[in-house]
Amino acid sequence: MDRDQRLIAFCQQAVRIPSPSGQEREVAQLMKRKMEEYGFDEVLIDRYGSVLGRMRGRRPGKTILLDGHIDNVDVIDADEWTHDPFGGEIDQGRIYGRGTSDMKGSVTAMISAVAHFAEDSGRDFAGEICVSCTVHEECFEVSSREITRLAKPDFVIIGEATSTTVKIGQRGRAEVVVETEGVSCHSSNPDKGVNAVYHMMAVIEEIRRIIPNEHPILGKGILELTDIISSPYPGASVVPALCRATFDRRTLTGENEAVILGQVEEAIARAREKIPGLKARTYLAEGKEVCWTGEAIAAKRYFPAWLIDEDNEYVQKALAGLKKAGIEAPISHFSFCTNGSHFCGEAGIPCIGYGPSLESLAHVRDEYIEIEQLTKACRGFASILRELTQ
Repeated sequence: MDRDQRLIAFCQQAVRIPSPSGQEREVAQLMKRKMEEYGFDEVLIDRYGSVLGRMRGRRPGKTILLDGHIDNVDVIDADEWTHDPFGGEIDQGRIYGRGTSDMKGSVTAMISAVAHFAEDSGRDFAGEICVSCTVHEECFEVSSREITRLAKPDFVIIGEATSTTVKIGQRGRAEVVVETEGVSCHSSNPDKGVNAVYHMMAVIEEIRRIIPNEHPILGKGILELTDIISSPYPGASVVPALCRATFDRRTLTGENEAVILGQVEEAIARAREKIPGLKARTYLAEGKEVCWTGEAIAAKRYFPAWLIDEDNEYVQKALAGLKKAGIEAPISHFSFCTNGSHFCGEAGIPCIGYGPSLESLAHVRDEYIEIEQLTKACRGFASILRELTQ
């Protein structure tokens, strides 16, 4: 079996293991086992259940990290797929299944590329190459913080789908909560209370007047209402005493928590001018998830934007490596959130995105990855590593 055939089989094997967030144990064990078979110098599973493998060169140098997540969104419409969501079936040059594009195909390509590069170079390269297979990314981009603590990378390649182009940034995301407080009473005598929903309507009206900031590369910041609920619910003849609305805030570089909440607080203040005594507050939502290891992971649902200068030395070396592999890689940015929010946005580590398949294939019915994209990305990863570790 040649290298491409081994990679295809590896990808199929990974896709055949369902791994919703929090249930990645079996696929994590597969990644660990494959890294060990491929001769990684050290492979560990961290407290959250992510896998980290290290391949050390014979000369001192920087630490390069290739990162991908191994959780997948769940399948709720299996009967409507034309291929088994966890079959890893090959049809007309495509591997079908949940997670093929997002992003087990890329993870298997990264692990394979590091093994191929180490073998071809006789490990005569500078520094250390790490591959991280992170958990819980689909709902909570936090487990990568532990990877940074363990690997201490100098440069990170996010392997999310880019059609093998190079991404140099992304908008961040924050989950903004707004609450209004009223006074409960029987709905047959509404004048005896204060309806929190009416006050929320006034606040939302002012929030919609916010003009988002705009970035010349990343585009517009967004503040979009995603849900709203009153309390008590259902009301059962009770005027609601509380109303909670959640907004998806897509952030830009230069925007922090103070900016994000400050805009909403100004909107609340404007609403209060119209309705004296209006009680409202805003804050960032917090999340808590339980990993397959049993470890709890908790943090604010705020993941900052990031952008790296395309003239950065690492970016230029990555582009040079791809060119030597015969891969044309125009520069653009991600349209969605990735672990780069931590690596570059939080930790300030230079970072790019490069990986196989189309961004539009993530989370869709009949998800697939083209075999040509899979093998091309593997060659690209290896060529980038060759350039970065000279």
